[in-house]
Formats: sequence, structure tokens, C-alpha cells
Amino acid sequence: MTKPSPSRESTGPLAGVRILDLSTVVLGPYATQLLGDMGADVVKVENGTGDIMRHAGPSPAPGMGAIYMGCNRNKRAMLLDLKSADGLEAIRRLVKESDVFFTNVRMDGLKRLGLGYEDLKKIREDIIYVHCAGYGADGPYAGKPAYDDLIQAGSGIADLFHVRDGGPPRYMPALMADKVSGLHAAYATIAGLFAKATTGKGQFIEAPMLESFTAFNLVENLYGHTFVPPMAQMAYTRSSSINRMPYPTRDGYIGIMPYSDKQWITFFELGGRPEVMTTDPRFSTYNARTANIGALYQLVGEVAATKTTDEWLDLLGKADIPCARCATLQEVLEDPHLRETGFIHERQHPAGFPYVAMQHPVNFTGTPADIRREPPLLGEHTVEILIELGYSAADAERIASSAAKAK
Repeated sequence: MTKPSPSRESTGPLAGVRILDLSTVVLGPYATQLLGDMGADVVKVENGTGDIMRHAGPSPAPGMGAIYMGCNRNKRAMLLDLKSADGLEAIRRLVKESDVFFTNVRMDGLKRLGLGYEDLKKIREDIIYVHCAGYGADGPYAGKPAYDDLIQAGSGIADLFHVRDGGPPRYMPALMADKVSGLHAAYATIAGLFAKATTGKGQFIEAPMLESFTAFNLVENLYGHTFVPPMAQMAYTRSSSINRMPYPTRDGYIGIMPYSDKQWITFFELGGRPEVMTTDPRFSTYNARTANIGALYQLVGEVAATKTTDEWLDLLGKADIPCARCATLQEVLEDPHLRETGFIHERQHPAGFPYVAMQHPVNFTGTPADIRREPPLLGEHTVEILIELGYSAADAERIASSAAKAK
């Protein structure tokens, strides 16, 4: 496969890596966007009307929905009819020229198309095949469909709301399982590339959602059940306290996080309640505070309400006590730090509309990540890539036209 034009080459650490991306919705596209940010040439293959997220939420142009825009930059987009011989042949040619085959399509469907790992290994022996499944292939849930809601429910994350509030389980108001699982899949891909660089061999990598998100959840929330027999309840007492929250001030909300003994003492002195730390044994040591964290946070809330947010930010900043203004979602867009660093910024899409974007969050001093391509239109690069794969211009146009008609 011919490399993209020099003007679009990346300085990122994955420059020169080619990824065939057969993933949709959020988990897979988020993972491959990260890899694209870091320099990989990501070829996103779609069929029909494309990734369903193209049609989710507001869209200033056809197929450019808000959520799609958030996880599909730095990719080239192909539209292929995967039910046709031409479409499958194009996929096979792509596999031959790719380092990674990345997908979240259910494995039974992939095998029916002749796109299982053993199939692709015959085309390119050192292919790194990353499969983002809902559940590990060795367990009783293998092959079942999985979505963010189902994984939040099954991983115990939803139950944390019951643990904290005493009410029913609830979902986090974010696609947390999708994005966390996407992070696991992204680092797994990079690890696979490193292993290939050192051994010369590819491999099959399974990145199951339930296992990924459960591992994420239970780092702290296994808690007392870390030991056999259990020494305390599950759910970390500090993070699951009903009184852990941004605290109301006289004019807003603030996050306050004293940590050391000195910081706790200073905080209550500033709040006019020095006796809390000097006379109450419940809060005199780290272990004691952990055991009585709910009561401690309730007192923090009482003290926080006595001053304005700006007054607290000034006092706590001077005392070197960690704190942060509680921002609304709208305020985050104008956060002075995120704006000054260029992390949040506006861009112009070639389809004729401006949009808000975020830079890749990790800074590499020697191999910086970048944004070289805006999220692509459906099938925007089909002909270009088919020609790179050795098709004539006429055949490339024919295959692209046939795929567009098969929507």
C-alpha cells in the first residue's frame, strides 16, 4: 500500500503502522482514533449507511453526527459492500498491506465472511488481530452481544450507586464502559506491535469488555474482599461515601481534597473549626479518617458552605491544599488552562462547518501526536485506497459505486 501523501505524514510514535479498522459505535473507533493520533494510518472500512454513530445526535452535514466526530479523526474512510466478492477481495488486499486488523464485530459474523484470525493469518502471517468482544471467548457469556449499558450493569459499576445512595442501581451518565474498554484495546494493540517488533510474529489479541471494565472497577472496589476471608465490605469507603461530592459554597460548588494530616488541620483552621482535628479521635490519623470518612466529609461540607468559591480557592491555594472549581460542562469549554494549552480548540471541517476538538491528551517530546485528518465523510477515500491497493481507476470507481448503491 502506498503511504499517504507527505503533507499528511505524522511525527507520532506509530508513524508507518497501518491499521485496518472494522469497528463501529464508540469502543473501537475511540481506540483507533488514539492510535491514529499517535501516527498510525487508520483505514476505516464501513458498509451500508456506515457507522451508526454517524447518525447519532446533531449533524451539520450528512453522516457527520456529534459522537462520530468525537472518535473518528485521523482516519481514512472506505465504503465497501462486504457481501460482494469485490468488497471481500478489497478487504483481503487491505489485510495483506496492514499491520493490524482491528474489529468489534462479533466473531461468528467475521468467520462467516472469511475474516476470522486463521483466515487472515493465511493472507498475512504476522498480522496482529485485535478483537474487541463483549465477553471472553472461554466463558459462558462468549458470543453474546454487549453494549455499554450491559457492561456497566454486569461489572458492578451500576451497583455502586446503590452502595452509595441506598437507592436502585444506576448507569453512569457517560459511555464509560465503551471508552475504558477502548483504552484497554488501544494499549493491547501497541503491546502487540511491540511484540511483533521484537519477535517478528503477529498474534490474536482478545480485548473483552466485561473483563476490561470489571478490572477497572475492582482496583479499589474489591476493597475488603481482596482477602480470604473478607476483612471488610466491598467498595472503597472513601470513594463510595454519600458525602463525597463537590461541596456547595456560598455561590457555587468546589472540590476540596486535603490529604495529609497537616492539610486536614489547616483546612479546618481556615474554616473556623480547629477542634475537628485536635479533639476528635475519629479523624486524628489516616486510618481513623478512612474508617469515618462519611462523617468527615459531612463536616467538610458544613465548612465549605461558609465562604464563596473564590474565597476558598484563594485560601486553599495559599495553603497548598488541593482544590478545584466545580465546572459545568459548558464552562469546561472555556477553561483557561485547557484553552491556553490548545487542548480545546476550534477547527474547520472540509465539509464546510466549524467544530470543537480536543488535542491528543498525551504529550510526546520526540514523536508528537497530531491531528492530520478531520473525521472523514462516508467513503471519502474509497477510490484513493483502492488505487493504492493496485486496482485500476476504472475498477476502483466501479467498486466504490457498487458499494454506495448497496446502502
